[in-house]
Amino acid sequence: MIKADIPLLRNRPDLVYLDSAATTQKPDAVIDAMTAMYTHQYATVHRGVYRLSAESTAAYAKARRDVAAFVNAKQDRNIVFTKGTTDGINLVARGFVRSLLQPGDTIVVSAIEHHANMVPWQMMAKEAQARVVYVPVDSYGHLDMVQFQAALTDRTRFVALTQVSNALGSVFPVDDCVRLAKSKHIPILIDGAQAIAHDGVDLHELDPDFYCFSGHKMYGPTGIGVCYMNDRVIDRVAPITFGGDMIERVTHEATTFAKPPIVFEAGTPAIVEAIGLGAAVAYIQSVGLPAIQAHERDLTNYAYTRLSQLDFLQLYGPKPAESPIISFNVRDVHPHDVGSILDQDGIAIRVGHHCSQPTMAHLQVVATARVSLAAYNTMNDIDRLCDSLHRVQEVFLT
Repeated sequence: MIKADIPLLRNRPDLVYLDSAATTQKPDAVIDAMTAMYTHQYATVHRGVYRLSAESTAAYAKARRDVAAFVNAKQDRNIVFTKGTTDGINLVARGFVRSLLQPGDTIVVSAIEHHANMVPWQMMAKEAQARVVYVPVDSYGHLDMVQFQAALTDRTRFVALTQVSNALGSVFPVDDCVRLAKSKHIPILIDGAQAIAHDGVDLHELDPDFYCFSGHKMYGPTGIGVCYMNDRVIDRVAPITFGGDMIERVTHEATTFAKPPIVFEAGTPAIVEAIGLGAAVAYIQSVGLPAIQAHERDLTNYAYTRLSQLDFLQLYGPKPAESPIISFNVRDVHPHDVGSILDQDGIAIRVGHHCSQPTMAHLQVVATARVSLAAYNTMNDIDRLCDSLHRVQEVFLT
């Protein structure tokens, strides 16, 4: 994967884009697939008897099959299309976990989850007079596995953990976490938003109950994501939206619903976005995950080495970096000022609390600057970042 595949980066050659944890730029292959769908095949799915609708339905079904194969899901039905990770987590919260909870029960999460994997559990616990248990992390963002195991009690009804911290880049041992939860028959959800584009996932091997990710973080479009549900739980999840495709039969007296996954996809789905997600999967596979991983590993190591040599920076998270996410602050300079000066030099990074305010509290800061890499980045991007950071220091020293 090279910058030449990304039209936005071709059209803006002076831009250094280092905010891929927020959203990735899109390759021609994804844009072309979506354009072709609109210009040659587009119609509503599942409802028309005419040829164009059948073609659109077949393309939509193929996208589901392609995603299922990419994550090594057992069946296509285990792949539920959602609007994204947040939407998937909320589906699990309201459609599954809410019915499990009684007063005094617990939901276990880490102390540094993204808001999307924290607030829904707070809301469910509040409704049921249950409690969210936060497993602490160490100073590098590593999950305390002793505390995690201790948190799994006979009152624990659910576990939800990130695979990679969006704010610190620390990698959780989700294999061990899933194994421990399953040993106690506790359903577990993994938020794979920050892992899917970099390492992929083998859901047959990992075997969580739920796994959620977003298309736009893996070179695909916004408005589409996946909530994987395994066979242990999928028939126990209740739909939380009603109408359209998820209906089997309606009378004035009663309604029956379609089978999974369609039962969770009410209304006209994001047809073209699903095609775009399928194209993103195909693109990643054409480049090859091993090649992506090798390139990103070299980039991450180079970035961490260069940034750690800048004595005016405070680095946060694992040392060295474990994923293509590195958070830092320029000493005595507000992150928003850092981001603004870098932007003047054509460098786009994320500054703020990264939708993870408890993580900022853990670090005892109000915000950080975050560099997040993707396979289209280069060593030269890192060099330009470091040069610009020197300019930040010079500006605030004078």
